[in-house]
Amino acid sequence: MLRGLYDWTLSLAARKSAEWWLAFIAFVESSVFFIPADVLFLPMALARPERAYRYALTATAASVLGGIAGWLIGYYAYDTIARPILEHFGGLDTFERWQSSGAGLMLVLLVTSGAAHLPPIKVVTILAGALHVNLLVFIVSAAVARGARFLLLAWLLRRYGEEIREFIEKRLGLIVGAGAAALILLYILVRYAHG
Repeated sequence: MLRGLYDWTLSLAARKSAEWWLAFIAFVESSVFFIPADVLFLPMALARPERAYRYALTATAASVLGGIAGWLIGYYAYDTIARPILEHFGGLDTFERWQSSGAGLMLVLLVTSGAAHLPPIKVVTILAGALHVNLLVFIVSAAVARGARFLLLAWLLRRYGEEIREFIEKRLGLIVGAGAAALILLYILVRYAHG
């Protein structure tokens, strides 16, 4: 099922309405969907490199709006909506452990999720709402984290074209993920050293 959904998402890049689909996928990825918007963004930016930055801004804006939807789910409907979603995707135990860690860890997770999908953005946006993180702080953090990711991808694709695609798809996530994991570990070490 997941492969079929991935292939369907990828097929949207060839449509005239691809930019609208990119916005839709980026929006729902940030609150409930599990296929990253990158699946659609990469082929679109490669096919029309002159629009790569425009697509990055579209994906960023839609992702932040979707993040706000996730925040609202966590804030107002944790028990009725968020908890069943997290149970369905097997993330409830992890979510509840993070919930007890506080807003500082959530902001670190938002940055790492925006940069490397570690953890999935939907988990972090719901967590932010459940922790009642200040909405303005959340929006700014989400815009910076998601914008940095999409703009970096746009720059790489504009600069290096098709030859960078394999690196982005296979290795960039690992490199950024390792950096994100190091950031999370550093946060945890500093927090417990002072706490």
